[in-house]
Amino acid sequence: MRIPIRVRPGSGRTVVGGAHDGALVVRVGERAVDGRATDAALAAVATAFGLRRRDVTLVSGATSRTKVVDAEGADPARLRELLGG
Repeated sequence: MRIPIRVRPGSGRTVVGGAHDGALVVRVGERAVDGRATDAALAAVATAFGLRRRDVTLVSGATSRTKVVDAEGADPARLRELLGG
């Protein structure tokens, strides 16, 4: 399943949930330096869906806060729950 995400780096803790312009909000403690925030966001998405890290891959947006990820085996009902609906 392809999921648009909005990464918010430098947060106090890692949290997945909420929506920003239709994208799933992923807050991570890592700073946006050398792809660390992106890596942390992919790991957080995997954890939120109960997937292995290797099941979540970046499709687009490597240097943007808005990204698209492919989460193989993600449950659509879980996505609706995380988006707040």
